[in-house]
Amino acid sequence: MTTCRRRISKWWPQSLREATLSIPQWFPKTAIFNSPREAAMACPYLQQPSFLLASLKADSINKPFAQRCQDLVKVIEDFPAKELHTIFPWLVESIFGSLDGVLIGWNLRCLQGRVSPVEYSIAMEFLDPGGPMMKLVYKLQAEDYKFEFPVSYLPGPVKASIQERVLPDSPLYHNKVQFPPTGGLGLNLALNPFEYYMFFFALSLITQKPLSGALHVRTSDCAYFILVDRYLSWFLPTEGNVLPPLSSSPGGTSPSPAPRTPAMPFASYGLHHTSLLKRHISHQTSVNADPASHEIWRSETLLQVFVEMWLHHYSLEMYQKMQSPHAKESFTPTEEHVLVVRLLLKHLHAFSNSLKPEQVSPSAHSHATSPLEEFKRAAIPRFVQQKLYLFLQHCFGHWPLDASFRAVLEMWLSYLQPWRYAPEKQAQSSDGQARCVSERWAPFVQENLLMYTKLFVGFLSRALRTDLVSPKNALMVFRVAKVFAQPNLAEMIQKGEQLFLEPELVIPHRQHRFFTAPTFTGSFLSSWPPAVTDTSFKVKSHVYSLEGQDCKYTPMFGPEVRTLVLRLAQLITQAKQTAKSISDQCGESAAGRPFLSWLGFYSSDTNSSYSANDLDEMGQDSVRKTDEYLEKALEYLGQTFRLNEAQLAQLTLALGTTQDENGKKQLPDCIVGEDGLILTPLGRYQIINGLRRFEIEYQGDSELQPIRSYEIPSLVRVLFRLSSAINHRFADQMAALCSRADFLGSFCRYHLMEPVLASRHLLSPVGQGRSAGCVRGPRLSLRFLGSYRTLLSLLLAFFVASLFRIGPVPCALLLVLGYFLYAMAMALLTERGKLHQL
Repeated sequence: MTTCRRRISKWWPQSLREATLSIPQWFPKTAIFNSPREAAMACPYLQQPSFLLASLKADSINKPFAQRCQDLVKVIEDFPAKELHTIFPWLVESIFGSLDGVLIGWNLRCLQGRVSPVEYSIAMEFLDPGGPMMKLVYKLQAEDYKFEFPVSYLPGPVKASIQERVLPDSPLYHNKVQFPPTGGLGLNLALNPFEYYMFFFALSLITQKPLSGALHVRTSDCAYFILVDRYLSWFLPTEGNVLPPLSSSPGGTSPSPAPRTPAMPFASYGLHHTSLLKRHISHQTSVNADPASHEIWRSETLLQVFVEMWLHHYSLEMYQKMQSPHAKESFTPTEEHVLVVRLLLKHLHAFSNSLKPEQVSPSAHSHATSPLEEFKRAAIPRFVQQKLYLFLQHCFGHWPLDASFRAVLEMWLSYLQPWRYAPEKQAQSSDGQARCVSERWAPFVQENLLMYTKLFVGFLSRALRTDLVSPKNALMVFRVAKVFAQPNLAEMIQKGEQLFLEPELVIPHRQHRFFTAPTFTGSFLSSWPPAVTDTSFKVKSHVYSLEGQDCKYTPMFGPEVRTLVLRLAQLITQAKQTAKSISDQCGESAAGRPFLSWLGFYSSDTNSSYSANDLDEMGQDSVRKTDEYLEKALEYLGQTFRLNEAQLAQLTLALGTTQDENGKKQLPDCIVGEDGLILTPLGRYQIINGLRRFEIEYQGDSELQPIRSYEIPSLVRVLFRLSSAINHRFADQMAALCSRADFLGSFCRYHLMEPVLASRHLLSPVGQGRSAGCVRGPRLSLRFLGSYRTLLSLLLAFFVASLFRIGPVPCALLLVLGYFLYAMAMALLTERGKLHQL
C-alpha cells in the first residue's frame, strides 16, 4: 500500500494538486500538511476521492477530449479500487449520458470515424472490451462494490412488476432489489460494476435522443453500433472460449467473477418454476455460488441486459391490451433501435450455431459439457424467443406504413434464417436455384412456428394496405416472398402446423401433461425433463407459451390465409399495370413538353391529379425495378402456396385491372347508387394508394385560380386588379361589341369570351352530366402576362430580333402585327366552327 501511495504522490493531476494545496488556508497553521497522503490521514472526513471527482469534473469542462481520456487512463491505472469506486457512477454517466436523456455524454450514437477520426479512435480504444474502462470495471468487481440503479428507468413490464412487489422471472434482477429507506423516493437495484456498466450502455440506445444534425448518420458506421458488435464478439465468441478478465495491475490476480444470482444450472433452461404462485419480492433467494457458471457469468449477464433493455418493453398482458384502438402506446422503437437488435440476433445465430456437430443433438449432453456449450444451446429459446416475438408483434401492428418498416422486416427475416449464419455453408445448386433448407433446421422451425406463421399473416395485412407501386414497398414484398419460397421451408412449416393441430390423445404417456402460459421466461409448466423428445408437445408448448392457453391459431396454409395471399397476388398484378401506365404517361408528358420546360418554366397540366408514389421522382429505372420485384414476388408466392397461372389470370380479370381502349386507368371501384357513384372499400384503397383516381378538372373562374408555380405572384395580382378595373369601366361597351354580327364582333368574342364554358360538364358522381350553369359576360384577362413562360418568350423574341439588327420598337410592332393576323384567322375559324355545330 505504501508503494501505491508513493506512485500516487508522484503522479497527481495538476488540478488535484491545486485543490489540495488550497486546503491550508481553511485550517490553522498547525494543520498544514506537506502531501495529499498526510492530509488524508489527518482529515478522514475529507477523503481523496472527493478531490479526485472534483478534479475530473473540472477537467471535463476545461480540457480537450483526448487529454481527458489520457488522464482517465492514468487514474484507472494508478488509483486503487477504494478510491475509484466513487468516480465510477459519474464516469459511466459522463460517457453514456444520463438516464433521463438530459446529458448526452460522449454521444456515441453520432460519433463516426470518417467525421471525427481522432475522437472516434480514442473513444473506441477507451471503451474496447480489453480497454481501460473494462479494466476499471474488473478492478471494482474484484472488491465486490455495489452501485444503485433506479428501478424507474427499467423497461415498462419489469418496472411494473417490481413496483407491485412481484419479483421478475429473469435471473438478472434476483437478489438485487433494494427497498427504499424510510422517507425514500423509490426502489433501486444493487448492481455489481459489470452489470451497472452494461445497464447504462444498453439503455443509452433508448434514453439518448439523436441530435437534430444527426438525422442522416448511418447507424452501422457509428461508434455505438460497432461497440455492440465488439462486445458481442468478445463475450459471446463463436470460436474458442470467453476471454478471462484482464488483470488490472502487472502481476496482479484477475478479479474473481461474480456468480449468477440466484444460481440456475443451464440444464434447467426451459423449465418452469414448480409453483404457479408469483414470487413476492421479499422472497429473493440468497446468493449461491455456482462454480461451473464462473466461466460465462459475464456472457450471460451481457445477453440478459441487452435482451431486457432492448426487447422487454411489452408483456403478453400489455400486448393484449394494445390490441384496442384506444390504447396508448407505451414505447415506440426507432429504426436505429431495430438495426441494433438485428445485429444482436445475427450474432446470436452465429453463436448458437458454433456448436460442434456432436454437441448439437440432445443425446450428446453429458456431465462433461462445458457451461459455454450449454449456454449456446439455450441462449435463444431461454432469453430471446418470447420477448422478440412480442416486440415483433408490436412493430408489425404499430409501425408506420412507410419504407422505414424495411428495418423491422430485415430483423424478422434474419431471425427466421439461422442457416445463413451457420459455419458450414450449403452449396448453391448448379442451376442457380435457391439453396434447399436442410432437415437439420426442422426443430428450429417447429419450435419457432409462430415466428413464421403468425408474423407472416401480420405482414400480409400490412402489404394489403401499402402502395405496391412504390419500389421500396415492392422490394419488401419480394424479400418476404423469396425467403418463404426457399425449398423445403414451406414443407417444414406445414409439418409444424400439423404437429400443433393434431389432437391431444389421452394415452398413458400423455395424460398428465398440461400447458400454461409463462411469465417472462417463455417456458412452460411441466415436470418433464428438458430433453423433451415428443415433437408435438414441443410445438404445442411453444405456441401456448407465446400466445396463452386460449389462443386461436390460424394455419398459414389454411383457407383464410390463402384468401389473403390471393388478394395480395391481385394487388401485385394491378400494381404492375399501374406502374406501366404511370411510366407510359410520364413518357408521353416528357415527349410533349416544349423546349422551355428544360428551363423550368413549363406550365404543367393544372388539372392532372397527383400520383401518390415515388415513381415520378426515380424515373424509368425504378419502374423497371418495381416490375421485376413484383414479378418475382408473384412467382415466389405461387411456389410457396401452389398457385397456378390460371387462378391468377382469373382473379386479375375479376378485379377489373384491365385497361380501357385509350390505355388510361379506369375510375376507382364504385357501385351505382340513387345519387350517383358510391366508392367501395376496394375503391377507397385504390384512391388512398394512388392506384386509380377520378379525373378532376378545375371548372371555376379562371381568373380566381390559385397562383401557379410558373407565375409571378405580385405581377398576377397587379394584372388582376388592372383587368378588373378595365372590365368594370368598359363592361357595357365590351358587351355591345361582342353582340355584333360582323367580323369585329367575332374578333371581340374570340378575345373577351370563354368558349370552353359552353361545353364543360360537371364531373361529380352526383348529378353527372349536368352542365355548368354559370355564364359569364365578356371581360378582358391579362393574367397570361404574369407567366414566366410568356415573359421569357418575349425576351427571347427581342433577343433574336437584336441579332438581326431590329430595334425594340420595330420588333414590338412586328409581334403585334403577327398576333393580329393570327387572331383574325382564329376568329374566322371559331365562328365557322360554331356554324357547323348549329
